[in-house]
Amino acid sequence: MSVLPDASPPVGSDRPAAPRKRFAVPAPRVFYPALGIILAVVVIAIAFPVRTGSVLALLQGWVVAGLGPYYVIIVAAFVVFAIWMGLSRFGDIKLGKDDDEPEFGIMSWFAMLFAAGMGIGLVFWGASEPLTFFTNPKPGVDGDSAELASAAMSQTFLHWGFHAWAIYAVVGLSLAYSIHRKGRPVSIRWALEPLLGTRRVKGRLGDAIDVIAIVGTLFGVATSLGLGVQQIAAGLSYLGVVGDVTNTLLVILIVVITIIATASVVSGVGKGIKWLSNINLSMAGLLLLAVLLLGPTMYLLRLLVQSIGGYFQDVVGLTFATSAYTGQAGLDWQGGWTVFYWGWWISWAPFVGVFIARISRGRTVRQFIAGVLLVPTFVTFVWFAVMGGSAIRQAWEGDGGGLFDPEAGIVPENVLFNLLGSLPFGVVLSVLAVIVIAIFFITSADSGSLVIDMLASGGDTNPPKWSRIMWASLGGLVAIALLLAGGLGALQTGAILTSIPVSIVMIGMCIATYKALSAEHQVLVRAERRARKDELSRRIGEKVTEHLEENFDEHFGDQVDDRISAALSDPSLADDSKKRWRLGRKQPPQV
Repeated sequence: MSVLPDASPPVGSDRPAAPRKRFAVPAPRVFYPALGIILAVVVIAIAFPVRTGSVLALLQGWVVAGLGPYYVIIVAAFVVFAIWMGLSRFGDIKLGKDDDEPEFGIMSWFAMLFAAGMGIGLVFWGASEPLTFFTNPKPGVDGDSAELASAAMSQTFLHWGFHAWAIYAVVGLSLAYSIHRKGRPVSIRWALEPLLGTRRVKGRLGDAIDVIAIVGTLFGVATSLGLGVQQIAAGLSYLGVVGDVTNTLLVILIVVITIIATASVVSGVGKGIKWLSNINLSMAGLLLLAVLLLGPTMYLLRLLVQSIGGYFQDVVGLTFATSAYTGQAGLDWQGGWTVFYWGWWISWAPFVGVFIARISRGRTVRQFIAGVLLVPTFVTFVWFAVMGGSAIRQAWEGDGGGLFDPEAGIVPENVLFNLLGSLPFGVVLSVLAVIVIAIFFITSADSGSLVIDMLASGGDTNPPKWSRIMWASLGGLVAIALLLAGGLGALQTGAILTSIPVSIVMIGMCIATYKALSAEHQVLVRAERRARKDELSRRIGEKVTEHLEENFDEHFGDQVDDRISAALSDPSLADDSKKRWRLGRKQPPQV
């Protein structure tokens, strides 16, 4: 994840611009409740990891069994809403003032959207997820190897494609309109102003909305950090730097990398981190290109094209799949994969939404939706086709292709390094992969803490450093707590549980966005009608005047001459004329 653009003063904030005390809390009604909830989770999970893991597993089962269809329907609704917004009559409304031009050029904007699409998750699951679906198919999916490979790619594209980015687009569009068009602070609550009204937004309900967004975002960030540290440890173990991966090693790595991320805040090297993030995107692109060129290049390109076609062929059925015919095995699979992803994307949405909103000033609604849905989705498809396609190709050759032990099963964090090790320059590529993951970890923690801090500060885009350090540290602590409480399963459950209230807020954001854009569109339509009417009247008047000037004698010449002759020859009219001239104290004309 790329870091956010340089912060600017808060727009539309109703707080006075007085000097801030060093450790003052700008929004205590949001800051302290969010902090209390997160600390409670951390303390309980670290103090009672086994019991916490059991409770989380139980809660995940309840959520999947009871709310699985809810996640399916709500994410499908977000996809439909996002596409409709882009194609609707609202598409020409600008996310900014009418005379605002886009802050970034089209290629720079695409590059930053690409940056938003890249992250720890893609590196972690890029090779292992399609491979897992190929070797251990989803319950109810069967067929020969070719059919299983096609189904694996379609399912992966579902999890990482339009659905994920539609979730981000819903939040990003609502925030971009609120921030750039209406001049409101960078805060989730203000995106709901058209629905709730200013009084409720400023009141307790608005505070609760921001608390929900903070907790959800922090757990989303912690999930990414937890996945990233597992893969960093696996890479170091593969390279022989460390021995077996243990919880102690994971905790040490989280602490070290979190310290590096917070040090960037303290030392004020934000520009350096941004530069490092851009370099990291180049390294990720180099890694992708190396796997493509050093592997079965033409096969991977054919797989990309065919997988995109298979995805569009299967997407509707996959979108609404609820494992209704596959019993408990299907529900378990649904909870561990699709429901987890929908929960992760929803809890991560405030973070990504703020990012894409901040870089989209001056874009129209249609440009925003098209860019957010198409660019990152295509990049994601390419990444999974190359990484996942390479893994499937090797596994197809038999005995796991050296990527995993058929008896022990797939270990997701190890698959990438086993894949890279099978290619020329495998050690170099593995070192590059570890560096890429570590930098994604650092930039995600740094940017995540900034977004959370802005939300906790009432929309202040330049929050105090001490609170940003605190939120970055809490992100690391939550990742540690969840890993100790159950590893990947606990990370998944944390994302799923925190996404439930966030999803309700997102439904409100959809309604608020529609109300705001509908009202503005009506104003624009009335203004356009008035302008067209005025323009039509002006043109008609000009045409009539021009025609009369050119053809006056033709239309009225004879009538005027007759009237003049009649007036000159009628004595009574002449007497009346004399009287009028006397009243005007002028000499009458001689008749």
